[in-house]
Amino acid sequence: MPPLNETADVEVVLPCLDEAAALPAVLDSILGGLSLPVLVVDNGSSDGSAEVAARYGARVVHEPTPGYGAAVHAGLSHARGRIVCVLDADGSVDPAELPALIGPVSAGEADLVVGRRVPTVRAAMAWHARAGNAAIAALVRRHGVPVHDLAPVRVAEREKLLGLGIRDRAFGYPLELLLRAGRAHWCVRELPVRYAPRASGTRSKVSGSVKGTARAVRDMIKVLR
Repeated sequence: MPPLNETADVEVVLPCLDEAAALPAVLDSILGGLSLPVLVVDNGSSDGSAEVAARYGARVVHEPTPGYGAAVHAGLSHARGRIVCVLDADGSVDPAELPALIGPVSAGEADLVVGRRVPTVRAAMAWHARAGNAAIAALVRRHGVPVHDLAPVRVAEREKLLGLGIRDRAFGYPLELLLRAGRAHWCVRELPVRYAPRASGTRSKVSGSVKGTARAVRDMIKVLR
């Protein structure tokens, strides 16, 4: 397969908070394996994530406002690619999954492609994360968006994403994105992606604890009001 950027101007955005242990493998896979540019958005890491990212060849920007949505929005604002892939930086989703997700957007067959997590082992996704995700996804389907997961990877055209006017800057961002995409009558396609345990030495801010999951669900419920 030819390099992706021969047919589409693609950039990978990695929102990042204390993912220094995961970044080397993730960046090697994207920069070396896929030959795609990477923008790492450091959201206040204390473990040297920004320095690791720069050392491995990623472009780095800093977003001082805490929150997943703040980091993603900063990434979209600073990205240079026509098509952006927003991917968790924790190594749970192999970047080798990206070409399949990029293809429909690049070909104009979908406005937004999201990954539906398929755990490689049960421990990859805690019970409370499964339950919270399933409940929220069911609500999204009631709004006419055919998804079963609030995915950790999303692909769309950068300008179109910014044009949705997403306002949430916390964990409600992925939900608001799906709801606004539905209201805009976007063609949304969901494809399976293998989901593995996050890299050793990192900890999830959401699914790593019942408290984290509850906080994320709380943020999402605010979006639904």
